[in-house]
Amino acid sequence: MKLNDLKPNPGSKKDRKRVGRGISAGQGKTAGRGTKGQGARSGEGGRLYRQGGNLPFYRRLPFVRGKGFTPITQVKFNEVNLDQLEKFQADAEINPGTLADARLLREPLNPVVIMGRGEIIVPLKVRVHRVTKSARAKIEAAGGSVELIA
Repeated sequence: MKLNDLKPNPGSKKDRKRVGRGISAGQGKTAGRGTKGQGARSGEGGRLYRQGGNLPFYRRLPFVRGKGFTPITQVKFNEVNLDQLEKFQADAEINPGTLADARLLREPLNPVVIMGRGEIIVPLKVRVHRVTKSARAKIEAAGGSVELIA
């Protein structure tokens, strides 16, 4: 077998349809574009602003956004409550990695905040990005420590 013997599988290659090459070619005269109008003309076929009587895209955007808007610099935190930390052993270190391993984080790449819902009785070493005042008080009352990650 040589390179010039290689051929594609039968039916896998198809010639493109050549339009506008005379009536006998099957796609002559209007070349499948119908008669007259924007679709029959050459070019891009109109701008994004022209939408045939509908409210144009650019003017629709403020309504789509609704009341106000979401700032792009907003930080989304993973919220973990104290009652979710009950399953950890005493003196365990709680950090974003251990919380992710325990499948307590929705988005492991986002920062973590400890919230104050629930009670805690075992001392834990907590190293997270943010802690609420009530959560800090409960952790330290149980004999644990809180350290913030920058």
